[in-house]
Amino acid sequence: MTTATNPPRTPNTPDIVSSFDDDDYPAYTMGRAAAMTGTTAGFLRTLGDQGLITPLRSDGGHRRYSRYQLRIAMRARDLVDQGTAIDAACRIIILEDQLEEALRINEQLRHDAG
Repeated sequence: MTTATNPPRTPNTPDIVSSFDDDDYPAYTMGRAAAMTGTTAGFLRTLGDQGLITPLRSDGGHRRYSRYQLRIAMRARDLVDQGTAIDAACRIIILEDQLEEALRINEQLRHDAG
């Protein structure tokens, strides 16, 4: 996961400005997220049920998605479009993420030891 650099802040800069640059900020409603990813609300709910993404909930209980989560949903959609079952697609993405993290940790340990 990448983190965007926040713009310089002044006393009059509202907190919401930095939220626009935050990949993890839950800015998108279920309907908007489905439209942006070319999927359906049901597909996004299934990704949540499979443990691939966990949207935040608004005060009213509505699901809210971040840009990072939308990228993951689009990756899942691509795998499903290629014929992969949705549960298998979710597992593939989870394993890819775990591998990426393990490689990052391994590289850091090599760097620290070397």
